[in-house]
Amino acid sequence: MLYNRISMPNDIRISERLIVALDYPTQQQARALVEQLGGAVHFYKVGLELFMDDACFDFVDWLRNRDKSVFVDLKFFDVPATVGRAVRRLNGRGIRFATVHGNDAMMRAAAEAKEDFQVLAVTVLTSLDRGDLDDLGFDCDVEQLVISRARRAVECGCDGVVASGQETRSLRQALGGGFLVVTPGIRPLDNDDDQKRIVNTKQAFDNGADYIVVGRPIRDAVDPFGAAQHIQSEIAAMVDSRLLNDQGG
Repeated sequence: MLYNRISMPNDIRISERLIVALDYPTQQQARALVEQLGGAVHFYKVGLELFMDDACFDFVDWLRNRDKSVFVDLKFFDVPATVGRAVRRLNGRGIRFATVHGNDAMMRAAAEAKEDFQVLAVTVLTSLDRGDLDDLGFDCDVEQLVISRARRAVECGCDGVVASGQETRSLRQALGGGFLVVTPGIRPLDNDDDQKRIVNTKQAFDNGADYIVVGRPIRDAVDPFGAAQHIQSEIAAMVDSRLLNDQGG
C-alpha cells in the first residue's frame, strides 16, 4: 500500500495525539505548566533534563495520579545488558512510551525488557541536518538513514519510532503501517531555534504521524493553555476529516 493519503488508526484517543514536552530542569517548573494546561493536555514527555532532578519517579507518579499519560524520553544508549536492566526499571510505572537510541543489540535488549509499555527507537534527531550527519561520519541520505533505522527497529521488536515529519511519508511508503510514528520538531514555518528538520501540525499528520511532540510553541506562548487548545482543535478537525474519508463518507 502506498501512503499517498495516510490512513489514521482510530484506536488512539484524539486528545492524546498531542504530547507536550516538559523540557524543564526542575519538577516545580514542570508541575506549574501541567497545572496551567489542565484538561487541554493529557500526554506529557519527560526527558533527560527533568530526570536529573531529585525523585524523578515521584514526578512520574504525580502525573499518573492526575490521569496523564507519560512518555519517558531517555534515549537509552549503552551496553545492551545495561540498556535491558535500565528499561526493566520502567516496568510497573504506568508509563506509555520510552525511547532507545542505538544499534540492533541495544534496541533488541530494550524490546525484550519492556513489559507494560511501548519502546520507540529514535531514528535521526530533528536537531541534525545533512551537515551534522557528515560530521558524524554518515555518508548517506538523511531519509534513507531514517528508513534503514526504522526497519531495523521494527525487526528488533520495537513498537515504533521517533522520526521527523519530513521523512515520515517516505517512511510509511517504504514500511507501511503496523508501527507507531511519533514526530517531534513541530514548529511554525518561521522557526529560528535549534530544531532543523521541522514540520507544522497538519504536515506531520498528513505525512503519517500517529502522535506529535510539542514543547516550546506551547511552553513559551503568551497563553500556553490557549496554544495547546488550538493545536488540539487542529488535530481533532484533521482526524475527524480523515476518518470520515477512510470510511468513504
